[in-house]
Amino acid sequence: MDISIAFGVLLIVLGFVAGIINTLAGGGSNLTIPALIVLGMPAEVANATNRVGVMMQSVSGVAGFRHHKRLDTSDLIPILIPTLLGGTIGASAAAWLPSSIIKPLLLGTMLLMAFIMLVKPSLVAPEEAADIKKVADTPASWLSLGIAGFYGGFVQAGVGFVLLAALCGTLRYDLVRGNALKLVCTLAFTGVSLAIFVWQDLILWLPGLLLAIGSMFGAWIAVKFAVKTNPNTLKWFLFIMTLVGCVFAYSA
Repeated sequence: MDISIAFGVLLIVLGFVAGIINTLAGGGSNLTIPALIVLGMPAEVANATNRVGVMMQSVSGVAGFRHHKRLDTSDLIPILIPTLLGGTIGASAAAWLPSSIIKPLLLGTMLLMAFIMLVKPSLVAPEEAADIKKVADTPASWLSLGIAGFYGGFVQAGVGFVLLAALCGTLRYDLVRGNALKLVCTLAFTGVSLAIFVWQDLILWLPGLLLAIGSMFGAWIAVKFAVKTNPNTLKWFLFIMTLVGCVFAYSA
């Protein structure tokens, strides 16, 4: 696929913005996937190629949160098990099911998250003083993490909101630590998704790597903002990004 210099720069810039949005909230893929489709990719190829940038921004973000000592790994393996199971099933479904399913699933998820943020924001953004729960002691977390993994493996766009609902709403992590664990989960199931999409020969590497360059820088900067900013600011950012996600999902 031929990519002009201007479009290459645009992909890097969009990757940078998406890296910030995905690290602090979710929905950055609502920018990057349409850009890849405009480039001429079928929806399923754009969905797969986008994972290259998501993978690298997750690596960058996890490294940043770990550097700032905000990555809580005390219950990491139990969190990853249902997430990876769901992600494997979701990515397999994305490789075989028609891409026409993606838009209604994305729109429905964004509307649900916007409703939750408006009616009961504590389900997604608990107070920092909340007691963190263990997966073993919270059966509902298996279902919520499995659903988040499936959604992320299948669609990716907006998965940050679903993961935050599971990590912050069900397990009661604060937004900063929830975002850090969200990126670990995203890294895990994106790795599985990439393997499946590579096997299906659905990835175009040049545009994917251009997105990745911008995404890595965006994620690193977003981590610096997250660990220093007021928690209420993060909550408002999350709510605004949820509404923006609804708009993009409707117009996609």
